[in-house]
Amino acid sequence: MSRPSPTVTIMIEAAQAAGKKMVRDFGEVEHLQVSKKGPGDFVSNADKKAEKIIYEMLAKKRPGYGFLMEESGTIEGTDKSHRFIVDPLDGTTNFLHGMPHFAISIGLERDGEMHAGVIFDVIKNEIFWAERGEGAWIENRRLRVAARRKLHDSVFATGIPFVGRSGQREFLVELAAIMPEVAGIRRYGAASLDLAWVAAGRFDGFWERGLKPWDIAAGIVLVREAGGKVVGLDGSDVMQSGDIACGNPSLCSKLVERLEGKVGGARKA
Repeated sequence: MSRPSPTVTIMIEAAQAAGKKMVRDFGEVEHLQVSKKGPGDFVSNADKKAEKIIYEMLAKKRPGYGFLMEESGTIEGTDKSHRFIVDPLDGTTNFLHGMPHFAISIGLERDGEMHAGVIFDVIKNEIFWAERGEGAWIENRRLRVAARRKLHDSVFATGIPFVGRSGQREFLVELAAIMPEVAGIRRYGAASLDLAWVAAGRFDGFWERGLKPWDIAAGIVLVREAGGKVVGLDGSDVMQSGDIACGNPSLCSKLVERLEGKVGGARKA
């Protein structure tokens, strides 16, 4: 069994500390003060409180590191090699509607490359973590991506463009290309957990377009360290474009082929 490094341990502790407060807020979800941040994209007091807890804990333990956070944006650090990328509440819409599927995601970037990630499923109390070269883990159990190789045996996760976001028409074309060939498609509303579940073999793969760095930073490390492949769609840099596909190497290639070629059910897995 691998043990998390001191920095990853700090990331886990920060996520757990923020999660404790979030659980209490979730229990009082109907009383939360909610403001609109943009069309269909809500931010709650829980979001802001969680980010504050995470930032204060990480900044105290790693005072030179920079930050990229969903609510507060970029905070430059004196250490230009390291940056935490934080989503304090991935799945805000689920949270605000009383659906118990959301997470805290903390990624660590080192010299421009994703180095470590922690994803905390607050309600299920599951800590997923990974560090470059050390594997991906849930608690003390090693994670591996699913071994299925045929599309028709596989279940994929995705995200659906919501109100205020472009790409609905393109998504329907992609869905029509994938749906006839696979065992199932799921949309749970928290990209970080979709990626963690790919790493854990619960989903066989995942794709979505237009995600933000904090949605995927930690999950990219988890999938790769679990033996999976992560690519940017249409040849893009995934952290820049937010257009992502992943799975085991075989399924990821088949998924990308269909997404980029929109070939539908004409080809067989």
